[in-house]
Amino acid sequence: MGKLLIYGATGYTGHMAAQRAKAIGLAFEIAGRNGEQLESLAASLSVPYRVFAADADAARSLSGISVLLNFAGPFVHTAPSLMAACLEAKVDYLDITAEINIYRLAEQWNAAATAAGVMLLPGVGWDVVPTDGLAAHVAQRVASPVTLRIALQVPGSMSRGSAMSVSEIVGAGVLQRIDGRLVPTPDALPRSFDFGDGQVLCAPLSFGDLVTGWHTTRIPNIAMFVHVSGEAFPEGDLSLLPDGPSEHEREAHRARAVAEVVGADGAVARSVIETVNGYTFTPLAAIEAAQRVLHGDRQNGFASPAKVFGIDFAKSIAGTLITDW
Repeated sequence: MGKLLIYGATGYTGHMAAQRAKAIGLAFEIAGRNGEQLESLAASLSVPYRVFAADADAARSLSGISVLLNFAGPFVHTAPSLMAACLEAKVDYLDITAEINIYRLAEQWNAAATAAGVMLLPGVGWDVVPTDGLAAHVAQRVASPVTLRIALQVPGSMSRGSAMSVSEIVGAGVLQRIDGRLVPTPDALPRSFDFGDGQVLCAPLSFGDLVTGWHTTRIPNIAMFVHVSGEAFPEGDLSLLPDGPSEHEREAHRARAVAEVVGADGAVARSVIETVNGYTFTPLAAIEAAQRVLHGDRQNGFASPAKVFGIDFAKSIAGTLITDW
């Protein structure tokens, strides 16, 4: 088995992931740009560390690594260079982004990654792991599915890093997949979805599922929505936000998503996935994904979680339930 490198390990979610990797006995190192913080964390975990930026020279820092797991967001600033470095160094790339433009880039680099024998697998946390498997699950419940709608529920407070990534998602504009193509839809209207407590209004927003859902299900028409409550989407100076919600805050807010599929005959099927808080789910799922890749569960080129690990991958995280309606 090869070695894992956790990039952005001193961040809020990266730190939890490094602790998880240590707890299950993975062979791993940590990396990032801040040498002082890395040295302290590496000492507490008794693991090696590497200091390097996500830039054009990153490939030279990947010697001896089999899988790079990137937690450093906003990912528009790190993923392109780190994916390019992985192609050069023949290292599989994973991250936890929800930024749609990173998925589009990974998709564009599919041929190059396939030729290099490298997997590009963005989105191994919440939301894409649960929603990708859920989309495949509900698609099996109708004949000839033609439309997929996915809605996320985002309760509680957001981490500083996530808030900055959301700015990138909003900046990408509202997109939908129509007849297999991503199309700008700035006039898309909100829709109501039921996460289990009655209908709530959800706003259209462009997450990575517009790419992964297409590759996993081949459903030609896909739209994404989000229901925001509480302080989920903060405003103002995002750099002043806390690292992330406390353990108590995470335990108070479970994560839920709905997938709705319409068949060619008009039949409709809906399924809801409920799991632990997204900030608890993400490091668990990301390290589980990395461990599976290290054990050989992989494919060359751009990939989606459900295609690599199966549609029940999210259920490997304790507390995950799927309900069919």
